Amino acid sequence: MTFVMGVDSSTQSCKVVVRDIETDLVVRTGFASHPPGTEVHPEAWWNALIEAVTSAGGMAEVGAISIAGQQHGLVALDVDGQPLRPALLWNDTRSSHEAEDIVERFGKKGILERTGSLPVAATTSTKLLWVARNEPQVASRIAAVCLPHDYLSWRLSSSYPNIDALFTDRSDASGTGYFNPETNQYDKEIIDFCIGRQIVLPRLVDDDSAADTVRVELAPHEPPISAGMGDNASAARGMGLTPGTLGVSLGTSGTVFGITESPHRDQDGYISGFASGDGRYLPLVCTLNAARVITWGASLLGVDLDTFAELALAAPSGSAGLIFTPYLEGERTPNLPDATGSLEGISLTSGSRENFARACVEGMLRNLVAATKVMESSGVSAERIVLIGGASTNPAVQQIAREMFSAPVEIISPGEYVALGASRQAETTLKSAKRDRS
Repeated sequence: MTFVMGVDSSTQSCKVVVRDIETDLVVRTGFASHPPGTEVHPEAWWNALIEAVTSAGGMAEVGAISIAGQQHGLVALDVDGQPLRPALLWNDTRSSHEAEDIVERFGKKGILERTGSLPVAATTSTKLLWVARNEPQVASRIAAVCLPHDYLSWRLSSSYPNIDALFTDRSDASGTGYFNPETNQYDKEIIDFCIGRQIVLPRLVDDDSAADTVRVELAPHEPPISAGMGDNASAARGMGLTPGTLGVSLGTSGTVFGITESPHRDQDGYISGFASGDGRYLPLVCTLNAARVITWGASLLGVDLDTFAELALAAPSGSAGLIFTPYLEGERTPNLPDATGSLEGISLTSGSRENFARACVEGMLRNLVAATKVMESSGVSAERIVLIGGASTNPAVQQIAREMFSAPVEIISPGEYVALGASRQAETTLKSAKRDRS
């Protein structure tokens, strides 16, 4: 019996799965919550990781571990490896002007050639530039910058707190705004523009390689630690996504992503040209407003999610002309960080609880339907749609999604696909380590 551990350190929580690679069954799970907000101290993630691992039975029988995590967040460390400020998360939009300034400095075409994606407020590079401009005393002490999953993997490792031992993978690095997913190298000119000097950045580790080992005091048998992945790349792996299928994830954010063999570069910047965790590519569109649109709508009506679904399904397609644009936290795609939501088409006929509930679901899905069409027009095949994420379990979301997407929609069984994908990377690392020893 050989176990591997996969971790999903997401915006809202830390989830752990322990999988038996001989039976491919999840044998244990763990969970811990994260604090709310758009900036969180990395110590909270670490505490949640330990709590979730402990609730999953610990690492005594675990042969390898991989940590996947929310993308883009800025973790700024001093020379001793200590966080200098709370981490700025992907959904913190304060650096929208810095995104514009990076594009102005390098040009739209230039930044796409350098990184495969146009920077938005979510991107790490914009947050680094914001800190340099607004918190110069913090910026002057920054010795290293890493991402949320990098921080946790390194903190778990035997090399902590040596900042020169930080490590990452190409999928998460491709969302920083200063990494080229085709050459697999950091862009020193962008880093210099953002902070005025070169700093320590995590070294890149191959998908099947052990980056380090778990600290002996946490696991006496010192199992190997994988490079880890960004959450969307890990979800794609957990789902077994292949070219021709688009994943649509309805979590805190809404994402549309697919696997391609060659790099993707959208000249309009609508699609992010990210890397996958296995050497391929992961073109992706991300929206800020997804599952919370549904929970917000249900709360406003004073009903639970089951009743909300019943109300939505009782309304006609199109919500009798009621149109809800759910930019409740601004929006990332389209890039409208300062936008707010709007409700149009209100009349005595359309202004019902049922129509409002359905308009919330249609509004949440509308941007994602548009994203699949843009992906297809850019050459990314979409023969079917696979729906995952917390909101995908809602009956109204399932039914309305089947009506709105042009390709067949498959709703797969609820599961921790990000953590499952990480466990599959851990399995690859474990098998590689065993081959090296033989």
